[in-house]
Amino acid sequence: MKNELIKEVKSKFIKIFKNNPLLIFSPGRINIIGEHTDYNGGYVFPAAVDKGIAAAIQKSDTGKSTAVALDLNSKVEFDLNNLKPSKQGSWENYVFGVVAEIQNRNKVVGDFNIVFKGNIPGGAGMSSSAALENSVVFGLNKLFDLGLTKTEMILISQQAEHNYVGVKCGIMDQYASMFGIKDHAILLDCRRLKSKPYKIDFKNHQFILINTNVKHSLSDSAYNDRRSACENIAKLLEVETLRDATEEDLEKIINKVTPENYQKALYVIQEIIRTKKAAKAIENNDLEKLGALIYASHNGLQHQYKVSCDELDFLVDQAKKNKYVLGARMMGGGFGGCTINLIARNKVKDFAASASKAYKNKFNKECSVYFIELSQGTHTV
Repeated sequence: MKNELIKEVKSKFIKIFKNNPLLIFSPGRINIIGEHTDYNGGYVFPAAVDKGIAAAIQKSDTGKSTAVALDLNSKVEFDLNNLKPSKQGSWENYVFGVVAEIQNRNKVVGDFNIVFKGNIPGGAGMSSSAALENSVVFGLNKLFDLGLTKTEMILISQQAEHNYVGVKCGIMDQYASMFGIKDHAILLDCRRLKSKPYKIDFKNHQFILINTNVKHSLSDSAYNDRRSACENIAKLLEVETLRDATEEDLEKIINKVTPENYQKALYVIQEIIRTKKAAKAIENNDLEKLGALIYASHNGLQHQYKVSCDELDFLVDQAKKNKYVLGARMMGGGFGGCTINLIARNKVKDFAASASKAYKNKFNKECSVYFIELSQGTHTV
């Protein structure tokens, strides 16, 4: 699948621009546990997967730059000396933003052409945006010998999303996509940008994703609301972020915050602890413990942080009814997207079929099931 994607962008590039491109593959990611902890300075536990964005990129000698999004059958030409964001929601802002952030670091990028296409399902919360940003910065760094480190590259990707796309994302997505290691998950300390890889011995289990195929419109505003609630509580507690707070600290200000915001902060503090426990469980090859922590994470997202939705909760309930599923939770920002499920390998087909059928009966809508492998981060092909 990945190889076909790479072949397709290469042949399209050659057809349009008549020269041989540099080829990049940048993966999407899953997050096993540690949701909404990244912008609170906490820990997350992502892994790069074998779905992503393939990009073909090369210098241009026409005095202009061109980007082609094959998925969308869309093309833009632009002038590097006159970059500004397009209207909100436009895909090209991811490309423009990366170039602008490189320029802000006084690095010189020449004109270039890029063609890209992805096989990350849209709206699945697997970070196609970070994969795209990383493919652009990685390609330009190679093409123009910019000498950027991988850490500098992901900060450029993140800033592009903040300043050009208008989403104040944490660093997890870009980090996991850039630094992923095959067969490993990464325990990432989002404050220090230090990570430790954990090889997962799945024994006879695997992860599957089930996409609700819904995206409730709350998602962006709710994300920003929760982010500011967490920041305000950290201020009240006089700590840098909620990562520095304990449940006891929180108790002391219970009368100064709304019950809703108290629960949100409590969720974050507890989720950071769960994420560290999950790493320990993987170290001990204790998949049952990992599964229990994953279920507990969903419970907090549903009842405390309140970013779930009926469709996600229904799929997690289906998982709980099946003794071969060790853990399940919503993954990503919330209000739609996927659940991640840790399940016995030989029961995957049965569970996927029964959950899909129940979902269709309940919501009169199809869900989609994705099988994933943990894979390598952004790389040239």
